[in-house]
Amino acid sequence: MLNEHVWIGILIPFLGTSLGAICVCFMKKNMGLSVQRALSGFAAGVMVAASVWSLLIPALEQSEAMGRWSFVPAVVGFWIGILFLLLLDHVIPHLHRNASQAEGPKTKLQKTTMLVLAVTLHNIPEGMAVGVVYAGISTGNAKISLAGALALSIGIAIQNFPEGLIISMPLHSEGVSKSKSMLYGILSGIVEPIGAILTILAAGLIVPALPYFLSFAAGAMIYVVVEELIPEMSQGKHSNIGTIFFAVGFTVMMILDVALG
Repeated sequence: MLNEHVWIGILIPFLGTSLGAICVCFMKKNMGLSVQRALSGFAAGVMVAASVWSLLIPALEQSEAMGRWSFVPAVVGFWIGILFLLLLDHVIPHLHRNASQAEGPKTKLQKTTMLVLAVTLHNIPEGMAVGVVYAGISTGNAKISLAGALALSIGIAIQNFPEGLIISMPLHSEGVSKSKSMLYGILSGIVEPIGAILTILAAGLIVPALPYFLSFAAGAMIYVVVEELIPEMSQGKHSNIGTIFFAVGFTVMMILDVALG
């Protein structure tokens, strides 16, 4: 059974996505390109910092007994995460924001559906990251604190808020009603708690290989940052706004992890 702290931890990121998606009901205009770049940059900064402080560093600490070879689980898990997202990128049809051509296998799916799939693909590693951390806690792993896990959940929720808005607003601009745009935005984030719960339920299998799973989630998140968020935050002229907000997001997540962890 999952206790109250775990339920709260795995639902916080989903709440962030939902609140962002709900905002489409109160906004009359589409977001400008500069705002989209700023939000993408912020999300990228949060994810990179979370990958380092909440996932890779704990993975290295878990492997200290291996001495000079303690980097092996982190490196192996990181690359498996990269390759896993690369595979999903090729087998799931999806369309990135502001892109004119879909990626993955050819399909007759509607543009709105592929936009939602792109964000859903993005959210898979975030749900796994939260699940892996709470799986470690549920088995009494001393290397991972409840406060540190909460910091990861809050950090992902903060960057999920603009993501929920970023997916809902373009859908509405494509002619989808506000209520359906909000619903699609919310549904794009449902994969996070589902992935987290499944990961926690498999804790008995995961914890013995926890360093690999922590770094796996880090690799998957870094893939999303480089493949999707960095190109989005760098689009057009005067893209410094994306870089600045990347630094803001990185700083916010670093502070959360260090202060709460």
